[in-house]
Amino acid sequence: MKRLAVLTSGGDAPGMNAAIRAAVRTGLDKGLQVFGTQHGFAGLISGNFVELCSRDVSGILQRGGTFLGSARSPEFKTRDGQMKSIRSLRANQIEGLVVIGGNGSQTGAYALSEMGYPVVGVASTIDNDLYGSDITIGVDTALNIALEAIDRLKTTASSHERAFVVEVMGRDCGYLALAVGVAGGAEVVIVPEIESDPEAVAGEIRAAYEKGKSHALVVVAEGATLNAKGLFDYFQQHKERLGFDLRTTIIGHVQRGGVPSAFDRLLATRLGAAATECLAQGNAGVLVGQIKGETSFTPLSIVVGNKKPLDQRLLDLANVLAR
Repeated sequence: MKRLAVLTSGGDAPGMNAAIRAAVRTGLDKGLQVFGTQHGFAGLISGNFVELCSRDVSGILQRGGTFLGSARSPEFKTRDGQMKSIRSLRANQIEGLVVIGGNGSQTGAYALSEMGYPVVGVASTIDNDLYGSDITIGVDTALNIALEAIDRLKTTASSHERAFVVEVMGRDCGYLALAVGVAGGAEVVIVPEIESDPEAVAGEIRAAYEKGKSHALVVVAEGATLNAKGLFDYFQQHKERLGFDLRTTIIGHVQRGGVPSAFDRLLATRLGAAATECLAQGNAGVLVGQIKGETSFTPLSIVVGNKKPLDQRLLDLANVLAR
């Protein structure tokens, strides 16, 4: 292999730039030409490649987001779009591709792999919902951003003896909500994987005040059936009967921004370098992630065919600690 390309796709995650930097410099160290694909799979189709040297990836380690850009590409989801992508890669004599991203990105990587093109994925999403990696690039930073917001809200909640609902990102995965709920001392955590009853939530909040707590905190995952808006509306409708209302804060895309943590930089560096190593050694069709603290290589066919389960032990612990 003489030439490879790197792309980032889907939602941006703090640490993506560190993964790009590691993939590029590892390739250069092996005597390869490395190209950046701008704007994700859309750039792949249009042949938007730029050759990267060591200096091109200088100063990006501490930057959030992705300097290559990311974009949704409905065309790439089609067979015709995928064939265009491979033709574009081959026209530029690019012999391998590193795809940095989450579920949707790795589904795209798998599609190219199934068509015979050498692809290696890198696990990167703040949702931590990607099978094949215990922790993904961006999760640690997103957790710390959400936790800082919760700590600040608890201060004002205690001052006014109020109940707060905080909604965090995570799509259909409850990991972010569960982890930040435990770390932030929430009385209730609501996740998509488990149905929640607003009356039960009200009971937990009431119990917190009866125990002498000066505030109550509910952390909700955005993909839960009972989301922050639904919970707020319910409490508003039944305010007289319940005896109190809620204040709602939706943290939103703030969690994706900011400076990547040391953990995310190290994780991204290891995974990005390992992805290039894979391609250089002729190994492809895998996701590079981290399992039990070690760099792991999981076939993309397994990654896209499985759903990452929620940690039931952590959920049970959250319920115990909230008492």
